[in-house]
Amino acid sequence: MADTALSQLLALLDMEQIEDNIYRGHSPAEPVQRVFGGQVLAQALVAATRTVDPARPCHSFHAYFLRPGDPSTPILYEVDRSRDGASFTARRVVAIQHGVAIFTLAASFQRVEQGFEHQSQMPVVPPPEDLEDEQQVLLRRPDMPEAMRAWVARDRAFETRSVLSRGLGDRPARAAVDHIWLKTRGALPDDPAIHRALLAFVSDMSLLDTALLPHGKSIFSDVRVASLDHALWFHRPFRADAWLLYVQDSPSASGARGFNRGSLYTREGVLVASVAQEGLIRPR
Repeated sequence: MADTALSQLLALLDMEQIEDNIYRGHSPAEPVQRVFGGQVLAQALVAATRTVDPARPCHSFHAYFLRPGDPSTPILYEVDRSRDGASFTARRVVAIQHGVAIFTLAASFQRVEQGFEHQSQMPVVPPPEDLEDEQQVLLRRPDMPEAMRAWVARDRAFETRSVLSRGLGDRPARAAVDHIWLKTRGALPDDPAIHRALLAFVSDMSLLDTALLPHGKSIFSDVRVASLDHALWFHRPFRADAWLLYVQDSPSASGARGFNRGSLYTREGVLVASVAQEGLIRPR
C-alpha cells in the first residue's frame, strides 16, 4: 500500500507488544496539542482484541477519557484478562502516559451465535454519489484562515460526504440531527478486527460536534470541547472501506455536557453499529 494517511493509520494500529498483555502505541506526527480520542479508542480495542480468540469478535466497548493524551509520547496499553467464559470474554484496558492513566476501556467479546433479529430502519437520504467530498466543500470557503486551510487539506484516512455540510466555526443554528456517508480512502485487508478498529476511530470524528448544531457553534468556535466517554456496539459484519451512513443526533445538552448518539448503516440499509457519547461543551 502506498504511503497515505490510511496506510499510516493502519501502521499506528499495528502496535508493538512489549510484554505479556502490554502494547505500545504511537501518534501521528501532526502539530496538535492532544491525541485524537478516536486513535486511543482504536488502539485500545486492538490491544484487547489481540488477547482474545479471533472466533470471538468484539460486540461492544465502553470507554472513559480521563486526561488529554500527549502526542509526543508513546502510549502504553495494559490489558487485564478479566474473564474468559463459555460464550463471552471480557477485557479491560488502561492507557498510560507519564505514569498516569489517561483512558480506560472495557470490552466484551462473544462467540458467534444465531438468535432473534430486528433493527431500526435507515433514514432516506441521498446516496453518496449525489454528494460532494466534505473536504472539497470546506476548501472552497474563501474566508478560511490559512492555518485551518492547511489542516483541512491534509491527506485523510476517511472520505466523508455530508447531506448537510456543517462548516467550520460559527454557523446557523439547526436541529441536532445529521447524516454523513463515510468510508476509508482505499481498500482494506479482510480481517474484520481491522474494520472494527477503524470504525471505532472514525466514530469519534464528528459525533460531539452534533451537540453544538442547535447553538450555532462548532468545535472550532469559542467553546472548549472534549470527549468524556464513548460506547460502541457492533451488531453485524461490515466493511469500513465500503460506504456507511453515520446517522447522528443529540437528544440533550446540559451542565456543560452534550449527549450524542449514532447509528451506522450499510448503503443497503443494514444497521451494523450503534454509538453513544457524552462530551464537554463549555463556553469559553
